[in-house]
Amino acid sequence: MNTPELKFRRMKSHDVAQVMQVEKAVYQYPWTEGIFNDCIRVGYECWLAETDESLVAHAVISVAAGESHILNISVSNQYQGQGIGKQFIEFLVSIAKSKKASMILLEVRPSNVQAINCYNATGFNEIGCRKNYYPGPNGREDALLFAREIA
Repeated sequence: MNTPELKFRRMKSHDVAQVMQVEKAVYQYPWTEGIFNDCIRVGYECWLAETDESLVAHAVISVAAGESHILNISVSNQYQGQGIGKQFIEFLVSIAKSKKASMILLEVRPSNVQAINCYNATGFNEIGCRKNYYPGPNGREDALLFAREIA
C-alpha cells in the first residue's frame, strides 16, 4: 500500500475540534480540548498531517534544553498501517533538529504494539519504564520510555 502524500501545518486553536475527533477515536483516554489549546498557547510544536481530503494525524512535541519530547502523536484509525506514523515522526525529528535538540523522547503503552513497531522502525530504542504512568481500565498501566538520538 502506498503512503498517502502528506502536507504538514501548524495546529491552530480552530483545528482542535477536528483534532478531537481523531483523538477520541484513537485513544481510550484522550487528551481534552483544553490540553491541546494550552499546548498551542504556550508555544509547543503542535502539528497536523493532512492529505488533500482530510486530517490524518496530529502531534504535539516540546523542545527545550537540547531535548525534545513527543507528548502526543495520533494517526486516524482509517490511515493506520500506511506509513503515515513513520513519515510524521521523521517530520517531527526534523523540527526538533532544527531547534537544536540532540535527542527525542516519548512514552508508549506496552499494549500499543503497533506504535512500538513504528517507533522501532524509525530508530527509537527502549531506554526505560515509567511505572503506573497511564490510566487503565483495571488501574494504571506502565509506560515504556523510548529515545532516539538526532544529533
